[in-house]
Amino acid sequence: MIPVRDASQPVASQVDADAARLEGNWRVVEGAGVVPGMAVEIGPESFSVAGVAQSLVSEGRGRFRVGGRALWVHWLDADARTAALGDPEGGWWMILDREGRPGERLAAARTILDWYGYQRPGA
Repeated sequence: MIPVRDASQPVASQVDADAARLEGNWRVVEGAGVVPGMAVEIGPESFSVAGVAQSLVSEGRGRFRVGGRALWVHWLDADARTAALGDPEGGWWMILDREGRPGERLAAARTILDWYGYQRPGA
């Protein structure tokens, strides 16, 4: 695995991003290790990408494990419409949106990912 995050940059999760706020259907807008447009469904204890479900375990404070891998919520807008998620070890990242059209929220998600050292093509 080639890291997609500069480990020298600080990284944090959004403490109020719990499973209840994430629950529902999403679309991948951008990402590394995922394909844009893919469907994502988050349940109380499951995380499904393109119909492949894995367990979702909350570790509190915006931090989860999906199939044993770290998933941190780096940013979730106030209305839980757009989210920037990633692996703090640098394995992958993704921007999700409920409708697949985040509008101005896309810039905010990109800014957070840039701040935490995630590498985006063309950034």
